[in-house]
Amino acid sequence: MPRLTINGKEVEVPAGTNLIEAARRVGVEVPHYCYHPGLSIAGQCRLCMVDIEKTPRPTIACNTQAVDGMVVWTETDRVKETRRSVMEFHLINHPLDCPVCDQAGECWLQIYYMKHGLYDPRMTDEKVHKPKAVPLGPHVILDAERCILCSRCVRFCDEITKTGELGIFHRGDHSEIGLFPGRELANPYSANVVDICPVGALTDRDFRFQVRVWYLDATKSICPGCARGCNIEVHTNRRRPHHAEGRRVARLKPRYNADVNRWWICDAGRYGYGAVDDKTRLRAPSRREGEAVADATWEEAIAAVAGTLGRLRPDELGVIASPRMANEDLFALRRVLERRGIRRVGCRVPPREPGDEDDILIRADKNPNARGAALLGLDGDAAAVLAAARARQVKCLWVFDHDLLASGWPEASVEQALRAVETLIFTGPNANATSERAHWVLPSAAWVEREGTYTNFEGRVQRFRQALEPLGQALPAWDLLGRVLVALGAPAAPPRAERWFGELAAAVPAFAGLSYRSIGDAGQAAATGPA
Repeated sequence: MPRLTINGKEVEVPAGTNLIEAARRVGVEVPHYCYHPGLSIAGQCRLCMVDIEKTPRPTIACNTQAVDGMVVWTETDRVKETRRSVMEFHLINHPLDCPVCDQAGECWLQIYYMKHGLYDPRMTDEKVHKPKAVPLGPHVILDAERCILCSRCVRFCDEITKTGELGIFHRGDHSEIGLFPGRELANPYSANVVDICPVGALTDRDFRFQVRVWYLDATKSICPGCARGCNIEVHTNRRRPHHAEGRRVARLKPRYNADVNRWWICDAGRYGYGAVDDKTRLRAPSRREGEAVADATWEEAIAAVAGTLGRLRPDELGVIASPRMANEDLFALRRVLERRGIRRVGCRVPPREPGDEDDILIRADKNPNARGAALLGLDGDAAAVLAAARARQVKCLWVFDHDLLASGWPEASVEQALRAVETLIFTGPNANATSERAHWVLPSAAWVEREGTYTNFEGRVQRFRQALEPLGQALPAWDLLGRVLVALGAPAAPPRAERWFGELAAAVPAFAGLSYRSIGDAGQAAATGPA
């Protein structure tokens, strides 16, 4: 491993490490545009200049590998002057439209100009004009005048998705990013080019002009869109509620995790947060008698549900859990099942259409916690529970999250099962055809409104954090299940998700030794290893 000195600090790095990454090891950020650790080296922007002893001129750090004994300086007068000149070159034709640019506040042209530019502009000629506000696909829009031709987006489509929609066309100062004839930027990962664009050339059509980024709060979380469990940040808009059409979740952004999703996220996961602020959200417990539906208090709802569970025999009770529930929810449910000896439990419900899958990130299983349900012993086939309901062996059916009438089962047979039971209970964040038929509806908080953990398909337990307060009276599922458990005569339930996870780790061997602290931001593998 080569040992080198950067700004007077010695550091040892793996062979093949370039100087940008080596400098990061000693806390030095070398400015750059075209370099991205997940893409090939282009060496186009020339901003990452550094001085290396015994070399006659500044050298680009992105395409220079660390060598044993190398001495590097990143802040010499010559380097600073070179950066200032490169910045001036990049801004010669760049429009001064920061006040109306969506990238303002997180634009590396702005940031690096303030750090390394601050020159008096010398350009007096008319700037070169290029196409503006050009849709490239369903999610991405191009402003070619803002582009600095770093080629990150081109390399992403060539090297990561291997779909090759984008290229650099024309020559000189008329060069511009564009689509190849007859193509559209519509691959399943297209919006990642917005994330890696260092300027305001590529912006998100869904987020465009919705809310300024400095009004957003960021919370570390996990994408619930499939069994991969991509690490994300949830950007919420609470300081400007009249912006973004009143949506609290403004956007999702990928969060780096070398073992899960690296720098990327698929478009389906990125834009799959609509249900959080949808009009179908359930805000208060309710009961239905005949055709009449009325709101109820939590005390009434919990007492009624616990009374039904306590009155009927265990074999007259059926539960359909959901692989969209967190580990903490599922463990609280397991405690309820054990309390009453309920054995008619299912979880797997066939989707109406088979899920898509690829070799990058996307998994066919569109549930974030199917592996967690399996490790907790709650992954049974729900078909048997519905069959027992149709046979009138089940008098009370409790359904979590699923819309059984929108599943892959024949609608008539599902309808028959739901009509056959005396009491149908539904728990979930959003109303659906199943909840409309329920006698009791218990609203649960959405995934961004509570804490918890998911176990992805590889057995990695990952933590998501609360970004928003629950809508209305909705409760985390572990909380409402804990209240039911207490109403059934059990000791007081844990008051926080972390406490539920502690009990889970103590009771389930696969989770032994895990804690919120050990899981951290990157997750930790469960004891069982990959499926």
